[in-house]
Amino acid sequence: MCSTVTFIGGGSFGTSLAVMLAKKGLDIKVWDRKSSVVEDINIKRENIKYLANVTIPHNVKACLSLEESVTNSDLIVLAVPSHAVREMSKSISSIVKKEQIIVNIAKGIEESSLKRLSQVIEEELPNNPVVILSGPSHAEEIASDIPTTVVVSSTKMEYAKAVQDVFMTNKLRVYTNDDIVGVEIGGSVKNIIALAAGISDGIGFGDNTKAALMTRGMSEIIRIGTKLGGRSETFSGLTGMGDLIVTCTSMHSRNRRAGILIGKGLSADEAIKEIGMVVEGIKACRAFFHLKEQLEVEMPITDVLYRVLFEGKDPKYGVYELMNRDKKDES
Repeated sequence: MCSTVTFIGGGSFGTSLAVMLAKKGLDIKVWDRKSSVVEDINIKRENIKYLANVTIPHNVKACLSLEESVTNSDLIVLAVPSHAVREMSKSISSIVKKEQIIVNIAKGIEESSLKRLSQVIEEELPNNPVVILSGPSHAEEIASDIPTTVVVSSTKMEYAKAVQDVFMTNKLRVYTNDDIVGVEIGGSVKNIIALAAGISDGIGFGDNTKAALMTRGMSEIIRIGTKLGGRSETFSGLTGMGDLIVTCTSMHSRNRRAGILIGKGLSADEAIKEIGMVVEGIKACRAFFHLKEQLEVEMPITDVLYRVLFEGKDPKYGVYELMNRDKKDES
């Protein structure tokens, strides 16, 4: 029976889940490297930097000490950006106990190795079960008790089912899916497509364009996902279609908002600075561009977006290139 959950990282999504589980009656610990975040949670009962205007229950305790945070917890949630997953896994490797379940909520792949994040965690924490939590879930809405559904997956599904039991509430419905490759890849690539959809909005294109990007973007998700071993049906579920819809259409989506800024003429770096938080789609685009090249998978939206972000291509010309590719059959 799980009674204590630790969140490594005090960002918006981790904090929203911490608030939700605290309302369920669990004891929650949140570690963050910033003393301002820790003090705001413990004293003001609010995460002003990452999730303002949400009251944090008193059974949430924030810590600056990793050891204090991790010790005696049943579940450890890695709530850090994808690029920090290996570093944090390594940092807690000498502290965690064998029976502690590691839950990862970041979406992406490691840029240097092009490995899925579950693989990265397993390399650093080989004795701990790893569970991936993904799906269409904005932090702001979870913290506001808006009904949400997510999916959990693992190579050892008994642990995914244990995490399902912990996170299920009457406002958060948790499904299981044993296709961990599909769950991770769907959640990663949709950030690329959401960034492209935002750029389309920023340029001033309409719903027709966005529908095209989302639909053809799903083809790219399926293509790379099945090439890596995922099942095509997974991408019609929460971590594929569900996540794609929510990130391409909502202003809660950092990827879409960053894309809008880029479509209006800002550089990727300027957009990140304006957003003020990590924009996973930018890192994912670079990683999947190199992965698709290795695997010889056709991903034209990813290809054009890479050249917009990292080679200075004009976004409007990128759309022109996509529209003027050789004609082909849809399927």
